[in-house]
Amino acid sequence: MNFDRRGFLSACSRAGVTSALLPGILYTLAAQAQEAPNTDQSKPPKVTPEMIDQAAVLAGIGPFTAEQKQLMIDGLIDNNGSCKAIRKLNIPNSVAPAFVFHPLPAAGEAATKPRNKMKTEASGWKPDTTASVPRRIEDLAFATVSELASLLHTGKVTSLALTEMYLARLKRYDPKLHFVITLTEERALAQAKAADAEMAAGKYRGPLHGIPWGAKDLLAVKGYPTTWGAGGFEHQSFDEDATVVQRLDAAGAVLVAKFTLGALAMGDKWFGGRTRNPWNISQGSSGSSAGPGSAVAAGCVGFAIGSETLGSISSPCTRCGDTGLRPTFGLVPRTGAMSLSWTMDKLGPMARSA
Repeated sequence: MNFDRRGFLSACSRAGVTSALLPGILYTLAAQAQEAPNTDQSKPPKVTPEMIDQAAVLAGIGPFTAEQKQLMIDGLIDNNGSCKAIRKLNIPNSVAPAFVFHPLPAAGEAATKPRNKMKTEASGWKPDTTASVPRRIEDLAFATVSELASLLHTGKVTSLALTEMYLARLKRYDPKLHFVITLTEERALAQAKAADAEMAAGKYRGPLHGIPWGAKDLLAVKGYPTTWGAGGFEHQSFDEDATVVQRLDAAGAVLVAKFTLGALAMGDKWFGGRTRNPWNISQGSSGSSAGPGSAVAAGCVGFAIGSETLGSISSPCTRCGDTGLRPTFGLVPRTGAMSLSWTMDKLGPMARSA
């Protein structure tokens, strides 16, 4: 039978076994048996009652009755059949499971007006017309989004100049910090030039217009790999942009890079190594929004979009000294993002200041 650790936990629980150690030992014994000489490698590992007895001794529990051992084995068979049936459906990553979430108070009414309008008057933001430009463009590397937006809005700096500056810093510091998976340089330069042309013509899209940003590489961007940080997915791509990417495009933001994440959104180690904390490169940047946390703190992008299931925005922000927002679940669309937990995943911004 095919099996995994979760299947073992489920099967053991059904048999009344609450030990967390037993399933791991049983899993290891079955895997070792499959690797033994003269074993047919084309057939999946098999769990036997004898393996359960041996695992019980090593775990210091049991012994189990014949009925309990058979119940465990039957549970694994049932779990395997369910997994095979689901895999045959070939459900795309973008299809959500059947769950209902209504984030309204008991007496609340559904909102009738559209939300998240990308307009300055809606956000309450106003440009600082007294903002001054430093002699060197790179002196703006650690400026806040609001400061950069004021300079762009008043025509004191161009999006192209900011984009070229951040791209140069990404290339300079990535060899030490390992936060870039893919530079989106061609796309970024085209977006920056378009933003400058629009603002010069008096068309202003809001406080993110012309701001260079980076995406955690679990967000799909058409024309570029979306690797999920995991070996085996280095060349994976999707023929669509994630909804968050579409919204930031509409707001005039400039995507300069796709940033690292721990493999399959776990930790800060990915298929290219470990992303580092800019303030102490002997440390990892934490994760799983490892690249966004490191790049923002290193002044290599105006802001970034990370994701959080359980600490993946807040943890790298704590480690690297960023400011992040883990939004209310369901507030920001996750279409086009890798799903880790459909009922917990959230997308949110990471920047140098609230």
